[in-house]
Amino acid sequence: MKRLFAGAVLAATHFCAFSYDCFDAAGLYQHVHPGILRAISIRENVRCDGTVRRNSNGSIDVGCMQINSAHFEELAKYGIPPEALQNQCANIFIGAWHYAVMVKKYGNTWTAVGAYHSETPEKRDRYAAEVRQIYEKYQPWLDPRP
Repeated sequence: MKRLFAGAVLAATHFCAFSYDCFDAAGLYQHVHPGILRAISIRENVRCDGTVRRNSNGSIDVGCMQINSAHFEELAKYGIPPEALQNQCANIFIGAWHYAVMVKKYGNTWTAVGAYHSETPEKRDRYAAEVRQIYEKYQPWLDPRP
């Protein structure tokens, strides 16, 4: 399983020409809604360019899905180095993985969306409400249909 996940992340760096395709592919791979992944990325308010933000607690958030350095040790178990987060598509796949973990824990709910950011109830609920507002406002663009 670890090799499969690492392989998917590394393949993502070559598979997706555009980050929009990466959201779809990552959602499909992790069985999560790509429109929600896009809304999370919008909430994180960064470009998909490997942006690094330093947090007051000393951790960092990387890329368009703002993957926190608290996950680096777990990602290393899958053979995924922190540098991989600089690739926008790999970053989206890793964000989808983290969101899928929360969906497994909380179900396919707004609680899981909020837990993507924090499992502290107050922070979780505020984040979920913000992502939900983004999703509802921009749904036609977040969930394009052919």
